[in-house]
Amino acid sequence: MPTDPTPAPAPAEPYPGAPRPDGEPTPRAADEPPAAAAKTGPRVADARFMLTHPWHIISLGFGSGLSRIAPGTAGTLFAWAVFEALYRYLSVLDWGLLIVVGFFAGIWITDFTAKKMRTDDPSAVVWDEIVAFWLVLLMVTPVSFTGRLWAFVLFRFFDMVKPPPIRYFDRRLKGGFGIMFDDLVAAFCTLLVIALWRMSV
Repeated sequence: MPTDPTPAPAPAEPYPGAPRPDGEPTPRAADEPPAAAAKTGPRVADARFMLTHPWHIISLGFGSGLSRIAPGTAGTLFAWAVFEALYRYLSVLDWGLLIVVGFFAGIWITDFTAKKMRTDDPSAVVWDEIVAFWLVLLMVTPVSFTGRLWAFVLFRFFDMVKPPPIRYFDRRLKGGFGIMFDDLVAAFCTLLVIALWRMSV
């Protein structure tokens, strides 16, 4: 018996949403997972993110780093407020211990939060400003409110503008140590300017 040499047509691809042989609908393009790049983009810090882990609470300055306007300045103001509240209850040795422990613990804590936010040095991470400004206040106290205000202004200038050598460390050092160390250098620059000013008057 003769056979038709024409090959049978290939089965057509099902249109998106059409049922498959197993009864499940064919995935639509909109149902597909987002691109990998979207999953690796920087994460915005908010209250929900902060409360997912205790280290985030510390890294974000107990919420001060969530400020949408100048979070570094907000974190420094928070450090000032805490210092004013606790200074009469803690000795110089207590403050020194708190600053040392805060610095070294901050290396790991800020690195943990930065990795979760998928960026090297998130602006919302302000634990570095807090510890560094505590050091400034501890070294200049006792001083008047005006003197502390000038210390605040100088510290924020060095931290934001990052003149040399702060800029060098900010660009070369990465991870939690880089986050913490450049603010420590900003604190030393602040104290140097204050010391030079005191020597000149």
